[in-house]
Amino acid sequence: MNASIITIGDELLIGQTIDTNSAFIAQEFNKVGIWVKRRVAVGDVAGDIRAALDEESKQAQIIILTGGLGPTADDITKPLLNNYFGGKMVIDPKVAEHIEYLFREVYRRSGPIEERNKKQAEVPDVARVLHNARGSAPGMWFEKNVDGRTVVFVSLPGVPHEMKGLLIDEVIPRLLRHFKFPFIVHRTAFTAGMGESMVAERLPDFEAALPRHIKLAYLPSYGIVKLRLTGQGHKEQQLTDEVDLQFDQMTALLEDIIVSKKDEPIEQVIGHLLLKQQKTMATAESCTGGNVAHWITRVPGSSAYYNGSIVSYSNIIKEALLQVPAGVLRAQGAVSSETVEAMVKGALQQLGADYAVATSGIAGPDGGTPQKPVGTIWIAAGSQDRIVTKLLQLRFDREQNIEITTMQALLLLRRMILDQEG
Repeated sequence: MNASIITIGDELLIGQTIDTNSAFIAQEFNKVGIWVKRRVAVGDVAGDIRAALDEESKQAQIIILTGGLGPTADDITKPLLNNYFGGKMVIDPKVAEHIEYLFREVYRRSGPIEERNKKQAEVPDVARVLHNARGSAPGMWFEKNVDGRTVVFVSLPGVPHEMKGLLIDEVIPRLLRHFKFPFIVHRTAFTAGMGESMVAERLPDFEAALPRHIKLAYLPSYGIVKLRLTGQGHKEQQLTDEVDLQFDQMTALLEDIIVSKKDEPIEQVIGHLLLKQQKTMATAESCTGGNVAHWITRVPGSSAYYNGSIVSYSNIIKEALLQVPAGVLRAQGAVSSETVEAMVKGALQQLGADYAVATSGIAGPDGGTPQKPVGTIWIAAGSQDRIVTKLLQLRFDREQNIEITTMQALLLLRRMILDQEG
């Protein structure tokens, strides 16, 4: 069962707005066995939207549209769909009542409701109206016979909060009643220390022996590689058992580079380890500017093991708060093994943690020298008993250098914690 997602809006094409809707829809569809085959972005151009509808209806049985349902003149999706499906616009009394409620009771607007807002209660008479509890633009469900197949078209608001509510409360329950979907099962392993091609070189026989209904995908990012096995079938338990068996075989071949056998980020892996040991951590950051702290604290419950951070962007702060010796900064420089080692010691003492990580380097695009070019970054992780440092020589832009440094610092901390545990 294939689906297509069509996102509508010039703001998506010029990069002004990032399309998070498609990712959410795909994730939720995947949970119920709907495979998103294609994602298409089009501007606020009627001909382009019609062409996308025609093309995607040849590919998929479910088409989800987001965007273009607002009250302004550039929101053209609703009248276009009315024309496309041969309907006429009518006032839906329930939508009109809901709009009245929103403006009077929720938004608490005084004075008359503007006509453009009232017109959001107009819907094509050929559509099944889907209640939008979070906003004034209703969702709409259409059906059309395409080459002997019934294709479902669902139009949703582009506002993510409203789209999510409609998808979960209205669209998916209706789709589950309308179609019978296969099961989709995923298992993901998280590896580090080896590039994508090198990992693949260790799995050719394994990949060749996979059943046709189970696929392997490589997902590289910031110095790590995730491997995802995906199986599709109609018997859930049988499929789960098959995928689990293949996953165990795959991870046995990669045991030395496995970080986690779950689809979880490195910061969550760190959290599990610290909770298990009943230990705490802190961060001392320079070039990453608090990004390591940000990663750690985006995990709910991280206050149980994360004490805090000192973002020592200047040498004055390194000396004053982290007690990095002035002689080290003069002789070795802020970007050095000696400095990050001292930063770890300072963080352990000042923030009262069992473990600490430190970063200091030249993220770019400026600031490099022939001896220490842009991308030269030192990281460290340690405890009261031991501190390890590592030199990174990165070649990317500033944002990527910071993200990779954050990942590598946490991987270094993970290894430190495991070594202490062992």
